[in-house]
Amino acid sequence: MIVIRVFVLFLMLSSHVVADVCATDDNGVELCLPGPAQRIVTLSPGATELAFAAGAGEQVIAVVDYSDYPPEAEMLPNVGSHTRIDLEALVALKPDLVVTWVSGNPVEQVTMLDQLGMASFAIEPRTFEGVSSVLERLASLAGTESEGYAEAARFRQGIAALARQYRGREPVRVFYQVWDQPLMTINDEHLIGKVISLCGGQNIFGEMARLVPRIGAEDVLAGDPEAILSGGTDEDGNSYTSLERWREFSAMAAVAADNLFIIPASPISRPTPRLLDGARTVCEKLDMARARL
Repeated sequence: MIVIRVFVLFLMLSSHVVADVCATDDNGVELCLPGPAQRIVTLSPGATELAFAAGAGEQVIAVVDYSDYPPEAEMLPNVGSHTRIDLEALVALKPDLVVTWVSGNPVEQVTMLDQLGMASFAIEPRTFEGVSSVLERLASLAGTESEGYAEAARFRQGIAALARQYRGREPVRVFYQVWDQPLMTINDEHLIGKVISLCGGQNIFGEMARLVPRIGAEDVLAGDPEAILSGGTDEDGNSYTSLERWREFSAMAAVAADNLFIIPASPISRPTPRLLDGARTVCEKLDMARARL
């Protein structure tokens, strides 16, 4: 009887022991927490969106400028911008997890977080699978596996469906304008470049070395794209970039066919689950372009 009671007591005590939760970030560094994170700070708009999508929105206690999705994120305390973090405000919040952005946050400030003993986790998805993987890893750290893994699966399935739908479509030569002054585009390694390929487009600047290269108007004319796209509207449809400059080049295939498309910027430019919505829009526009050629 005594042995049984001791065994039952052991089971009761062990049931209250919380195991470490571990995940490896996009810098290849493994982070282990003593339990699911309850106080999360995200240091880029993309990190904020991914944390919410992973089911951890209720645990996010602070964000940075332009964390505008989902709408609940705009109500949270602000700790600066992704390029300049208010470290004093961040430390005062006593987070148990800080989600950083690999290429967006200042290296010296991220290093300072590590020196202060804060648990930081660096992310920056650069592939479709990377988006799903980050969702799963954040969900593991936050203890929201059911929500995060479901969202990761939804994204994978959506991308796979688009790949099947547009496989074998007639290729369309595409110029994607990131910005007009200075004129900038993307290569095939950029996620937007991967979206273009997914939809059956051929990025005329796909083989350039830089992810976001600067180009000249003469380069665009030489490439003679059959469709020009730009992520240049906000969620309300207000435009902050323009493709009108290209209309004077009436001999360009894209202009002759009226294949100039401005699409919502946020879904196509952030490596989050909303990229699926952005990809669907791009695929639809390229289908319109095919019909007009």
